[in-house]
Formats: sequence, structure tokens, C-alpha cells
Amino acid sequence: MTDASRPTTDITLLGRSYVIACEPDQQAKLERAARYLDRAMSGIQAQSKLLGTERIAIMAALNITHELLEALDAQRAGERSLDELSARLERALADAPQR
Repeated sequence: MTDASRPTTDITLLGRSYVIACEPDQQAKLERAARYLDRAMSGIQAQSKLLGTERIAIMAALNITHELLEALDAQRAGERSLDELSARLERALADAPQR
């Protein structure tokens, strides 16, 4: 498939439109991500009208990355907790008298 025939999707960030290459089955996810990013960028822009678009994008990327890392840390902690609980359950079952 040539670049000219690649499927694309239009997104809008801070009122500016962008054409992004995107497979049709991924379009809804791209649009959701674009809405999330646009809200993050709009929130930063509202706090300081003096920032340029590039700086707003970088700050939004850093904020979203922080959110992702916090969520990953929480997920890993939950997995560790489940592993510990599973090990305790296995020990309890092993120590239980057989009938």
C-alpha cells in the first residue's frame, strides 16, 4: 500500500486539525486518545495563555506519562498482592489436614 492510499483519520488538538495515518479498526481508539490529549492540552493552556503549542504538548505528554506510570505501579502492586495471597492460600491448603 502506498502512502497516498493509507487510510487516515482527522483529529483536532487545541482547535488545529491533523491528518493521522490510521487503520480503520483503530480509528475509535485514536479518536479517544486524541480527545484525552486535547483535554490535557486545553487544561494546560487554560492555566497559562503564554505557553506555545509545543510546550503545551510536551507538558501534556509528561503529565500523561506520569499518569501511566502511576497506573502501572498500582497494577504491579496489585499483582504482587494477588501473588502473595495466592501463595498464602496454597500454603494453607498444603497444611490443611487431608480427609
